[in-house]
Amino acid sequence: MGVVKKIGVFTSGGDSPGMNAAIRAVVRSALYHNLEVVGIMRGYEGLINGEIIQMDRKSVANIIQRGGTILKTARSAEFRTPEGRKKAFEQIKKHQIDALVGVGGDGTFTGANIFIEEFGVPVMGLPGTIDNDLAGTDYTIGYDTALNTVVDAVDKIRDTAESHDRLFIVEVMGRDSGLIALRSGIGSGAEAILIPETKTDFPHLMERLEHGRKDKSSKIIIVAEGDDVGAIQVADAVKDRFPNIDTRVSILGHIQRGGSPSCMDRVLASRLGVAAVEALLEGRKGEMVGLVNNEIRFTPFKQAIKHIGEVNPNLLKIVEILSL
Repeated sequence: MGVVKKIGVFTSGGDSPGMNAAIRAVVRSALYHNLEVVGIMRGYEGLINGEIIQMDRKSVANIIQRGGTILKTARSAEFRTPEGRKKAFEQIKKHQIDALVGVGGDGTFTGANIFIEEFGVPVMGLPGTIDNDLAGTDYTIGYDTALNTVVDAVDKIRDTAESHDRLFIVEVMGRDSGLIALRSGIGSGAEAILIPETKTDFPHLMERLEHGRKDKSSKIIIVAEGDDVGAIQVADAVKDRFPNIDTRVSILGHIQRGGSPSCMDRVLASRLGVAAVEALLEGRKGEMVGLVNNEIRFTPFKQAIKHIGEVNPNLLKIVEILSL
Protein backbone atom coordinates (compact mmCIF):
# COMPACT_ATOMS: atom_id res chain seq x y z
CA MET A 1 0.00 0.00 0.00
CA GLY A 2 3.05 2.28 0.17
CA VAL A 3 3.64 5.19 2.52
CA VAL A 4 1.05 5.70 5.27
CA LYS A 5 -0.51 9.16 5.05
CA LYS A 6 -4.09 8.47 6.12
CA ILE A 7 -5.31 6.14 8.86
CA GLY A 8 -8.81 4.83 9.56
CA VAL A 9 -9.80 3.79 13.09
CA PHE A 10 -12.79 1.63 14.04
CA THR A 11 -14.23 -0.38 16.92
CA SER A 12 -15.76 -3.78 16.37
CA GLY A 13 -17.45 -6.62 18.27
CA GLY A 14 -18.57 -6.20 21.86
CA ASP A 15 -17.96 -2.78 23.38
CA SER A 16 -15.64 -2.38 26.35
CA PRO A 17 -14.75 0.52 28.65
CA GLY A 18 -11.61 2.23 27.35
CA MET A 19 -12.44 1.98 23.65
CA ASN A 20 -12.95 5.76 23.54
CA ALA A 21 -9.57 6.29 25.18
CA ALA A 22 -8.06 4.08 22.46
CA ILE A 23 -9.81 6.04 19.68
CA ARG A 24 -8.54 9.28 21.21
CA ALA A 25 -4.98 7.94 21.36
CA VAL A 26 -5.02 6.77 17.74
CA VAL A 27 -6.47 10.05 16.44
CA ARG A 28 -4.15 12.34 18.37
CA SER A 29 -1.09 10.19 17.73
CA ALA A 30 -1.85 10.23 13.99
CA LEU A 31 -2.24 14.02 14.05
CA TYR A 32 1.01 14.34 16.04
CA HIS A 33 2.77 12.51 13.19
CA ASN A 34 1.10 14.78 10.59
CA LEU A 35 -1.19 12.05 9.31
CA GLU A 36 -4.79 12.42 8.24
CA VAL A 37 -7.20 10.31 10.28
CA VAL A 38 -10.81 9.21 9.77
CA GLY A 39 -13.25 7.35 11.96
CA ILE A 40 -15.17 4.39 10.58
CA MET A 41 -18.61 4.03 12.15
CA ARG A 42 -20.01 0.62 13.21
CA GLY A 43 -16.90 -1.44 12.50
CA TYR A 44 -16.68 -3.52 9.35
CA GLU A 45 -20.35 -2.93 8.57
CA GLY A 46 -19.74 0.82 8.43
CA LEU A 47 -16.64 0.31 6.31
CA ILE A 48 -18.67 -1.63 3.75
CA ASN A 49 -21.34 1.10 3.72
CA GLY A 50 -18.87 3.99 3.58
CA GLU A 51 -19.80 5.42 6.99
CA ILE A 52 -16.53 7.32 7.27
CA ILE A 53 -16.05 10.63 9.07
CA GLN A 54 -13.13 13.04 9.28
CA MET A 55 -11.49 13.18 12.70
CA ASP A 56 -9.50 15.99 14.31
CA ARG A 57 -8.34 16.94 17.80
CA LYS A 58 -11.79 18.21 18.77
CA SER A 59 -13.45 14.99 17.60
CA VAL A 60 -11.92 13.13 20.53
CA ALA A 61 -12.09 15.88 23.16
CA ASN A 62 -13.72 14.93 26.47
CA ILE A 63 -14.19 11.24 25.62
CA ILE A 64 -11.39 9.56 27.60
CA GLN A 65 -13.72 9.16 30.59
CA ARG A 66 -16.69 7.80 28.64
CA GLY A 67 -17.65 4.14 28.40
CA GLY A 68 -18.83 2.54 25.16
CA THR A 69 -17.51 3.82 21.83
CA ILE A 70 -18.28 7.08 20.01
CA LEU A 71 -17.66 5.26 16.71
CA LYS A 72 -20.36 2.69 17.57
CA THR A 73 -19.83 -1.01 17.00
CA ALA A 74 -21.58 -3.81 15.14
CA ARG A 75 -21.04 -7.37 14.03
CA SER A 76 -20.94 -7.74 10.26
CA ALA A 77 -22.17 -10.90 8.56
CA GLU A 78 -21.45 -9.32 5.16
CA PHE A 79 -17.76 -8.79 5.95
CA ARG A 80 -17.43 -12.55 6.37
CA THR A 81 -18.10 -12.93 2.64
CA PRO A 82 -15.59 -12.19 -0.16
CA GLU A 83 -18.14 -9.82 -1.71
CA GLY A 84 -18.46 -7.86 1.52
CA ARG A 85 -14.71 -7.54 1.94
CA LYS A 86 -14.39 -6.38 -1.68
CA LYS A 87 -16.93 -3.61 -0.97
CA ALA A 88 -14.91 -2.63 2.09
CA PHE A 89 -11.71 -2.44 0.05
CA GLU A 90 -13.44 -0.29 -2.56
CA GLN A 91 -14.41 2.16 0.20
CA ILE A 92 -10.79 2.22 1.40
CA LYS A 93 -9.63 3.11 -2.10
CA LYS A 94 -12.40 5.68 -2.52
CA HIS A 95 -11.45 7.45 0.71
CA GLN A 96 -7.71 7.00 0.08
CA ILE A 97 -7.13 5.26 3.40
CA ASP A 98 -3.65 3.74 3.64
CA ALA A 99 -3.95 1.74 6.88
CA LEU A 100 -6.41 0.73 9.60
CA VAL A 101 -6.43 0.42 13.38
CA GLY A 102 -9.15 -1.85 14.72
CA VAL A 103 -10.16 -2.09 18.38
CA GLY A 104 -11.83 -5.39 19.24
CA GLY A 105 -11.30 -9.06 19.92
CA ASP A 106 -11.40 -12.43 18.18
CA GLY A 107 -13.82 -11.59 15.38
CA THR A 108 -12.15 -8.25 14.67
CA PHE A 109 -8.70 -9.79 14.32
CA THR A 110 -9.93 -12.82 12.34
CA GLY A 111 -11.61 -10.49 9.83
CA ALA A 112 -8.56 -8.24 9.65
CA ASN A 113 -6.27 -11.18 8.98
CA ILE A 114 -8.33 -12.33 5.99
CA PHE A 115 -8.62 -8.74 4.75
CA ILE A 116 -4.82 -8.38 4.79
CA GLU A 117 -4.35 -11.66 2.92
CA GLU A 118 -6.84 -10.70 0.22
CA PHE A 119 -6.03 -7.00 -0.29
CA GLY A 120 -2.79 -6.25 1.53
CA VAL A 121 -4.27 -3.40 3.58
CA PRO A 122 -2.06 -2.77 6.65
CA VAL A 123 -4.10 -3.32 9.81
CA MET A 124 -3.00 -3.13 13.44
CA GLY A 125 -5.25 -4.31 16.26
CA LEU A 126 -5.88 -3.15 19.80
CA PRO A 127 -7.27 -5.70 22.29
CA GLY A 128 -10.66 -4.30 23.30
CA THR A 129 -12.66 -6.87 25.25
CA ILE A 130 -13.71 -7.23 28.88
CA ASP A 131 -12.94 -10.99 28.80
CA ASN A 132 -9.11 -10.67 28.81
CA ASP A 133 -9.02 -13.81 26.65
CA LEU A 134 -6.46 -12.78 24.00
CA ALA A 135 -2.91 -14.09 23.90
CA GLY A 136 -0.17 -11.48 23.63
CA THR A 137 -1.21 -9.03 26.32
CA ASP A 138 -1.40 -9.27 30.10
CA TYR A 139 -4.60 -7.23 30.12
CA THR A 140 -7.14 -6.25 27.48
CA ILE A 141 -8.81 -2.84 27.31
CA GLY A 142 -11.92 -2.95 29.50
CA TYR A 143 -10.96 -5.93 31.68
CA ASP A 144 -9.93 -3.90 34.72
CA THR A 145 -13.09 -1.78 34.63
CA ALA A 146 -15.29 -4.87 34.28
CA LEU A 147 -13.57 -6.44 37.30
CA ASN A 148 -14.20 -3.34 39.39
CA THR A 149 -17.84 -3.28 38.26
CA VAL A 150 -18.31 -6.91 39.32
CA VAL A 151 -16.58 -6.44 42.68
CA ASP A 152 -18.70 -3.36 43.40
CA ALA A 153 -21.89 -5.28 42.53
CA VAL A 154 -20.91 -8.32 44.63
CA ASP A 155 -20.07 -6.07 47.59
CA LYS A 156 -23.61 -4.72 47.40
CA ILE A 157 -25.09 -8.21 47.02
CA ARG A 158 -23.17 -9.35 50.09
CA ASP A 159 -24.84 -6.62 52.16
CA THR A 160 -28.26 -8.12 51.52
CA ALA A 161 -26.90 -11.68 51.74
CA GLU A 162 -25.58 -10.99 55.23
CA SER A 163 -28.80 -9.33 56.32
CA HIS A 164 -30.80 -12.44 55.42
CA ASP A 165 -28.21 -15.23 55.98
CA ARG A 166 -28.42 -16.10 52.30
CA LEU A 167 -26.30 -17.87 49.73
CA PHE A 168 -26.01 -15.89 46.51
CA ILE A 169 -24.96 -17.46 43.21
CA VAL A 170 -23.67 -14.60 41.03
CA GLU A 171 -23.20 -15.14 37.28
CA VAL A 172 -20.65 -12.94 35.53
CA MET A 173 -19.67 -12.51 31.88
CA GLY A 174 -16.83 -14.30 30.17
CA ARG A 175 -18.19 -16.61 27.43
CA ASP A 176 -15.55 -19.36 27.32
CA SER A 177 -13.15 -17.50 29.61
CA GLY A 178 -13.39 -17.50 33.40
CA LEU A 179 -10.86 -14.75 34.08
CA ILE A 180 -13.47 -12.17 35.15
CA ALA A 181 -15.02 -14.72 37.51
CA LEU A 182 -11.67 -15.79 38.95
CA ARG A 183 -10.21 -12.38 39.74
CA SER A 184 -13.46 -10.72 40.79
CA GLY A 185 -14.22 -13.76 42.96
CA ILE A 186 -10.93 -13.41 44.80
CA GLY A 187 -11.41 -9.65 45.04
CA SER A 188 -14.90 -9.99 46.52
CA GLY A 189 -14.11 -12.86 48.87
CA ALA A 190 -16.23 -15.52 47.16
CA GLU A 191 -16.59 -18.94 48.81
CA ALA A 192 -16.32 -20.72 45.46
CA ILE A 193 -15.65 -19.83 41.82
CA LEU A 194 -16.86 -21.93 38.89
CA ILE A 195 -15.13 -21.34 35.54
CA PRO A 196 -15.11 -23.10 32.14
CA GLU A 197 -11.35 -23.78 32.31
CA THR A 198 -11.92 -26.28 35.12
CA LYS A 199 -14.69 -28.89 35.20
CA THR A 200 -17.30 -28.10 37.83
CA ASP A 201 -16.90 -30.53 40.73
CA PHE A 202 -20.37 -30.60 42.27
CA PRO A 203 -19.51 -33.13 45.01
CA HIS A 204 -16.59 -30.93 46.13
CA LEU A 205 -18.78 -27.81 46.03
CA MET A 206 -21.49 -29.49 48.12
CA GLU A 207 -18.91 -30.74 50.60
CA ARG A 208 -17.54 -27.23 51.06
CA LEU A 209 -21.01 -25.83 51.62
CA GLU A 210 -21.81 -28.60 54.12
CA HIS A 211 -18.58 -28.48 56.10
CA GLY A 212 -17.78 -24.77 55.76
CA ARG A 213 -18.00 -22.38 58.67
CA LYS A 214 -21.50 -22.48 60.12
CA ASP A 215 -21.22 -18.96 61.54
CA LYS A 216 -20.91 -17.31 58.13
CA SER A 217 -23.87 -14.98 57.67
CA SER A 218 -23.41 -14.87 53.89
CA LYS A 219 -21.92 -16.98 51.15
CA ILE A 220 -21.13 -15.94 47.58
CA ILE A 221 -20.47 -18.31 44.68
CA ILE A 222 -19.25 -16.73 41.43
CA VAL A 223 -20.11 -18.56 38.17
CA ALA A 224 -18.72 -17.64 34.74
CA GLU A 225 -21.46 -17.58 32.09
CA GLY A 226 -19.37 -19.85 29.86
CA ASP A 227 -19.12 -22.57 32.50
CA ASP A 228 -20.70 -25.94 31.63
CA VAL A 229 -23.40 -25.07 34.15
CA GLY A 230 -24.89 -21.63 34.75
CA ALA A 231 -25.91 -19.92 37.97
CA ILE A 232 -29.49 -21.20 37.80
CA GLN A 233 -28.38 -24.84 37.45
CA VAL A 234 -25.96 -24.42 40.36
CA ALA A 235 -28.72 -22.91 42.48
CA ASP A 236 -31.07 -25.79 41.64
CA ALA A 237 -28.41 -28.33 42.64
CA VAL A 238 -27.78 -26.52 45.94
CA LYS A 239 -31.51 -26.32 46.72
CA ASP A 240 -31.92 -30.05 46.06
CA ARG A 241 -29.06 -30.91 48.42
CA PHE A 242 -29.63 -28.20 51.03
CA PRO A 243 -33.32 -27.18 51.01
CA ASN A 244 -32.81 -25.23 54.24
CA ILE A 245 -30.25 -22.85 52.71
CA ASP A 246 -31.89 -19.63 51.53
CA THR A 247 -30.44 -19.44 48.00
CA ARG A 248 -30.71 -16.63 45.45
CA VAL A 249 -29.39 -16.07 41.91
CA SER A 250 -28.09 -12.78 40.53
CA ILE A 251 -27.05 -12.52 36.86
CA LEU A 252 -25.07 -9.32 36.38
CA GLY A 253 -25.30 -9.28 32.58
CA HIS A 254 -24.40 -6.27 30.43
CA ILE A 255 -23.86 -3.92 33.37
CA GLN A 256 -20.30 -5.31 33.27
CA ARG A 257 -19.64 -3.79 29.85
CA GLY A 258 -20.60 -0.24 30.69
CA GLY A 259 -19.37 2.58 32.85
CA SER A 260 -16.49 5.00 32.95
CA PRO A 261 -13.16 3.22 32.35
CA SER A 262 -10.74 2.84 35.25
CA CYS A 263 -7.44 4.73 35.24
CA MET A 264 -5.66 1.49 34.38
CA ASP A 265 -7.83 0.97 31.28
CA ARG A 266 -7.41 4.59 30.19
CA VAL A 267 -3.62 4.42 30.44
CA LEU A 268 -3.48 1.00 28.77
CA ALA A 269 -5.67 2.18 25.86
CA SER A 270 -3.58 5.34 25.49
CA ARG A 271 -0.28 3.45 25.38
CA LEU A 272 -1.54 0.85 22.92
CA GLY A 273 -3.20 3.45 20.65
CA VAL A 274 0.01 5.45 20.28
CA ALA A 275 2.02 2.26 19.71
CA ALA A 276 -0.38 1.11 16.95
CA VAL A 277 0.07 4.31 14.93
CA GLU A 278 3.85 4.23 15.32
CA ALA A 279 3.88 0.55 14.30
CA LEU A 280 2.03 1.37 11.06
CA LEU A 281 4.58 4.09 10.32
CA GLU A 282 7.32 1.49 10.83
CA GLY A 283 5.68 -0.77 8.23
CA ARG A 284 4.12 -3.30 10.60
CA LYS A 285 0.77 -4.95 9.90
CA GLY A 286 -1.33 -7.94 10.87
CA GLU A 287 -0.45 -7.69 14.55
CA MET A 288 -2.16 -6.97 17.83
CA VAL A 289 -0.49 -4.44 20.09
CA GLY A 290 -0.34 -5.66 23.68
CA LEU A 291 1.35 -5.01 26.98
CA VAL A 292 3.43 -7.82 28.50
CA ASN A 293 5.36 -7.20 31.71
CA ASN A 294 4.68 -3.48 31.21
CA GLU A 295 6.38 -3.48 27.78
CA ILE A 296 4.75 -3.04 24.36
CA ARG A 297 4.61 -6.33 22.45
CA PHE A 298 3.35 -7.24 18.97
CA THR A 299 1.56 -10.54 18.37
CA PRO A 300 0.40 -11.81 14.95
CA PHE A 301 -3.39 -11.91 14.73
CA LYS A 302 -3.43 -15.69 14.28
CA GLN A 303 -1.64 -16.16 17.60
CA ALA A 304 -3.55 -13.45 19.46
CA ILE A 305 -6.95 -15.00 18.75
CA LYS A 306 -6.01 -18.27 20.38
CA HIS A 307 -7.91 -18.26 23.66
CA ILE A 308 -5.94 -18.74 26.83
CA GLY A 309 -7.11 -22.21 27.86
CA GLU A 310 -5.36 -22.34 31.22
CA VAL A 311 -5.67 -20.25 34.33
CA ASN A 312 -3.03 -19.66 36.96
CA PRO A 313 -3.33 -22.62 39.38
CA ASN A 314 -2.05 -20.41 42.20
CA LEU A 315 -5.17 -18.25 41.85
CA LEU A 316 -7.40 -21.33 42.16
CA LYS A 317 -5.47 -22.38 45.26
CA ILE A 318 -5.87 -18.91 46.76
CA VAL A 319 -9.66 -19.25 46.43
CA GLU A 320 -9.56 -22.48 48.49
CA ILE A 321 -7.27 -21.01 51.15
CA LEU A 322 -9.10 -17.73 51.64
CA SER A 323 -12.63 -19.14 51.70
CA LEU A 324 -12.14 -20.83 55.08
